[in-house]
Amino acid sequence: MIFAFFLKDRPGVSELRTQIRPIHKEYLGKMADRIAFAGPLTADDGVQMVGSLLVMDFPNRAEAQAWIENEPFTKAGVYQTPEIHAFTNLWPQKVGFPI
Repeated sequence: MIFAFFLKDRPGVSELRTQIRPIHKEYLGKMADRIAFAGPLTADDGVQMVGSLLVMDFPNRAEAQAWIENEPFTKAGVYQTPEIHAFTNLWPQKVGFPI
């Protein structure tokens, strides 16, 4: 089952986000085969990170919840309140979509 994680940062955590980012990326890397897409949410300038959006496959909500609870940004207090939503992809992925 696909789940979308909408993860908005708490105010004033940009330095903490930068410090924890290598551990966060390593944690995500262990799940690479389950990730449909993932990346930072940014301010309109396209640079300032304000959160994360992850879309991943898990057998059920309980496993998705357990995974996000152990995610390094979550554990460090970067995210305000992680939101998890079941997601159905009805639009085909574009090959070569700009990253």
